Amino acid sequence: MTSRVLRMLPTAYLYALDTAVAVVLVMVYLDFARMSGAPAWLGYPVAVLVGAPLALRRSRPVLTLGVVLAAQTVATVAHITLEPYSATAFAMYMVASVCDRRVARGALVVALGAAWVAVLLSEPWPESLGLCVFLTLVVSGAWALGRTTGIRRSYEARQAVEASARAVVEERMRIARELHDVVAHSLSLITVKAGVAAHVASVRPEQAQEALEVIEKTSRGTLVEMRRLLGVLRSEDAEVELAPMPGMADLPGLVSRASLAGVDVSVSVSGELPDRLGLTVYRIVQESVTNVVKHAAPATCEVSIVVGDAAVEVRVVDDGPGERVLAGGGGGHGLIGMRERVAVYGGTFSAGPRAGGGFAVRAEVPLS
Repeated sequence: MTSRVLRMLPTAYLYALDTAVAVVLVMVYLDFARMSGAPAWLGYPVAVLVGAPLALRRSRPVLTLGVVLAAQTVATVAHITLEPYSATAFAMYMVASVCDRRVARGALVVALGAAWVAVLLSEPWPESLGLCVFLTLVVSGAWALGRTTGIRRSYEARQAVEASARAVVEERMRIARELHDVVAHSLSLITVKAGVAAHVASVRPEQAQEALEVIEKTSRGTLVEMRRLLGVLRSEDAEVELAPMPGMADLPGLVSRASLAGVDVSVSVSGELPDRLGLTVYRIVQESVTNVVKHAAPATCEVSIVVGDAAVEVRVVDDGPGERVLAGGGGGHGLIGMRERVAVYGGTFSAGPRAGGGFAVRAEVPLS
């Protein structure tokens, strides 16, 4: 009950406006009825039926228009009033704005036809013609304003739906990039350590045991992060773990995992990075180090993060074989994902072999 009341609050003033207009028109038509000399049994009910239904025009627009039009037609024929159907115009606006085009056009034709007949029967020529033209302008103007409002609202609704659809697509693309980075990094470590365990299991069981422990730890961490990402797509699961996304504070863990796979990583950070860019920088470093683990281990890797006045520069350089085929260059999505992350912020990205050997990744992300 409370939520229903809260939903109605933004439009409550509109219903209050309709009610106020209804009260005013009832009072005006009661005066018309008294001044016209019409019998009370006719004038008072007509006055009530002209104004009172307008309080319900938002919930019952067609019914309201029918009752008001009929009452105003009777009032015109009975010489209670000759005003240009303002109550009908007020009801016509709502019909034109909320009903479909065919219903709105039909309502306009019926309203103008009834009004013309009533005026022509009650007034002599040419006074009746002038009044017909005047009321036609009033009622048609209300109809046109209502149709314009309805078309605008329909357009805004379509725009909102399209924006929502684009947001869904963008969110899915973001989740796809996150999943790729998580899975590629973790599986690379698992693959390397599984190969080590298989190679030394018979001669160095303690190293095989250490490799298996690394595999277990990496697998558990990956499952937690994947659960968090996929939980975004499962809104019905109210117990999804909402741990924070990784950032700069998680770089030491990334370095330690890479060292277990035979890659010696050194990280230098200059300046203070805004929190909103922490995930992007972390993913760039993660994907770059993952490529070193997959294609260049054992190797040495240097990560440099420099925060300037206008942008943050990320450089990842290794001394592995520069001729290797990297993910993203031969059908993978590693470099593509990093390039897309940087492009979101309007930055620049480059990656390729170094002249003296090894491979370099450079990304510059604007701070603004």
